[in-house]
Amino acid sequence: MLPIAGEETERCDAARNRRLLLDAAAELVATIGADAVTMDGLAAKAGVGKGTVFRRFGSRSGLMRALLDHTEKELQSGFLFGPPPLGPGAEPIDRLVAFGRARLSIVEVQGEVMRAAENSLEFRYSAPAHMVNYTHVLNLLRAAGVEGDLELLAYGLLTPLEASLVLHQFRDLGMPMDRLADAWEDLVRRVTR
Repeated sequence: MLPIAGEETERCDAARNRRLLLDAAAELVATIGADAVTMDGLAAKAGVGKGTVFRRFGSRSGLMRALLDHTEKELQSGFLFGPPPLGPGAEPIDRLVAFGRARLSIVEVQGEVMRAAENSLEFRYSAPAHMVNYTHVLNLLRAAGVEGDLELLAYGLLTPLEASLVLHQFRDLGMPMDRLADAWEDLVRRVTR
């Protein structure tokens, strides 16, 4: 089938508009925080109509998920294809520890955006990024020969990495990120003995 005249240009324009909106949203998050970002504010910052923002992302939660998409893809690439210990070639438990440490590093930088996306109850646990992380943890547990209800264990191990909890521990309770990362490793090693 031949492309329709102008179809490729629309796709380029759509990609450019998406990038423009995500850049503007990232700047707003950095300056005013994720909680203060509104669809109206984003439209004004990007110089587009509010309808464009809603057509592109659907909702504020959709916007937050799109902001995380790039970071999630980098993490996924790291654990699927990157060097050990995060990527293939290391022992499964060492990879699991590296995964948690990488995830905590992301929360430290993008925690507000992650928390906002997590608070979207309509598909918090069925979001593609969450399912990829869940499957990765589950597969590492299987590869390590861990016994028990691995599905529930994988969810249990992912819980301490959720942005809402990490931000509470880090900001409200004053726990250093290194302490949280060391506690993650301790948890993994205890659970997988």
